[in-house]
Amino acid sequence: MSAPAVEMKQDKKLDSDKEKITGWVNVIRNNASWSWVSLPSLFLVWMLVAIPFESYILPQPWEVADEAWNEMMFPTVSEVMDDDGEITIIPEADRPSVWKFIAKGEPSNALAHLFRGELWPHVGWSLLEEVGGFGAAIIFSVLFGFLAGFFKGFREYIVPLNGLFMAIPPIAWAPLMVIIFGLGYTTIVIVIFISAVNPMILTIMEGVLQIQGQEVRAARVLGARKWQLFLYVYLPASLPFVTAALRIGFSQAWRALVAAEMIGASVGLGYMVQTAGEVGNSRLVLLGITMIGLFSYLFERTLFRPIEKRYEVWRLE
Repeated sequence: MSAPAVEMKQDKKLDSDKEKITGWVNVIRNNASWSWVSLPSLFLVWMLVAIPFESYILPQPWEVADEAWNEMMFPTVSEVMDDDGEITIIPEADRPSVWKFIAKGEPSNALAHLFRGELWPHVGWSLLEEVGGFGAAIIFSVLFGFLAGFFKGFREYIVPLNGLFMAIPPIAWAPLMVIIFGLGYTTIVIVIFISAVNPMILTIMEGVLQIQGQEVRAARVLGARKWQLFLYVYLPASLPFVTAALRIGFSQAWRALVAAEMIGASVGLGYMVQTAGEVGNSRLVLLGITMIGLFSYLFERTLFRPIEKRYEVWRLE
C-alpha cells in the first residue's frame, strides 16, 4: 500500500475517533447535572473562609460535625445499669462516653443512651410545631382559596386582608403572641400559621381562577351540576396549584418557625441557635444552622417537589 493511501486511511480513522469523542462529549453535556457540585463547593468555600479564624470563632465543617457527633448526639452519660438492674450514678468527672461503651463491647448501653442528647428534643419540638402550624394553614388555605376562587364577593373581601397580612413580616407577630399566650407551643404555631396561610390562599385562588378551559365548558354543556363540576373538573385541575402552594407555604412556615423560636420559645432549633450565640458557642450555632438548612432541603427534595411534579400533568391548558 502506497504512503498516500496509508495516510488517507489514518486520517479517516482519526476523523472517526474525533466524531465518537464529540458524540460522547455532547451526550455528557446534554445529560450531566451540575447539582452534585453545589454542596461540595459550599463546604470548600466554608473551609477556605474558616482558615484565617480560630476554631472558637469560625470552626471548620469537621469541627461542627464533631460537636454534633460527640456532644449533641452522643453526650456523656450519668448513670449505668448493671446486670442486676441497679442504676449507679457516676460523678461528672468520671462519666464515660458512649464510645467507651462501644469499645468495651457493650452496645446495648450505648444504644440506650444514643437518643438522650440535647439535639433530639430541639429537633422533635421544632418538627411538632411545624406540623401544628403548617397543618392548620393547609386546612384554612384550601378552604379559603377555593371559596375566593369560586365566589367573587368573598374574593373581593379577602384579597385586601390577604395583601395586608402578607405585607407584615411574620416575626413581627411573635412579641404580641408572647404577650397573649406566653412562651411555648401556641405562640410558635400561630406565627407559623400566619406566615404560611396567606401566600397559600393566594396561590390556590389564582389557580382556581385560571381553570376556564374547554373541559369546564364541555362539562357545563353536558349538564354537570356544581358539585360534579367541582369534584371532577376543578379539583383535579387545581391540584398542581395546591401542591405549589404547599411548597411555597412550607418555605415560609419553616423560616417563621426558626425566627419565632428565637423570641418565643424555650426549646427548638431556633432557640438552640439563639442561646448558643449568646454564650459564644460558634460550633453549636453552625450546627443549628446546618440542621435547619438540612431539614428544609430534605422536605423540599423528598416531599414537596415530587408531589408538585406528580400533579403538574393535571394542569388544564
